[in-house]
Amino acid sequence: MDAKLKRLVTEDRRLVFLCLLSQEGDYSSNNYVMKEALAATGHSVSGDQVATDAAWLSEQGLITTQKNPLPNMSVFRITSRGRDVAKGRAVVPGVKQPEPGLDY
Repeated sequence: MDAKLKRLVTEDRRLVFLCLLSQEGDYSSNNYVMKEALAATGHSVSGDQVATDAAWLSEQGLITTQKNPLPNMSVFRITSRGRDVAKGRAVVPGVKQPEPGLDY
């Protein structure tokens, strides 16, 4: 995959990650559910990739990550800034802007 296509896929995957969290009733999900939800939207990735995206989104202040008592499980929760990005009200370089009228 060339660099430009890889960047586009990464930016879209990060947007989908945020959109999925913003649609949850409690604005959170664990890493196992997120991996499957991303796959359902066309982003079939490894658990390591989910963790990498979560770390990047957390560094940007778009989500928080909490370790769960169960082994190898993390819980991700979207922040208000993350919801703004998911809804297109704020722009963060590295996250695709949502298309008008498109909900994940």
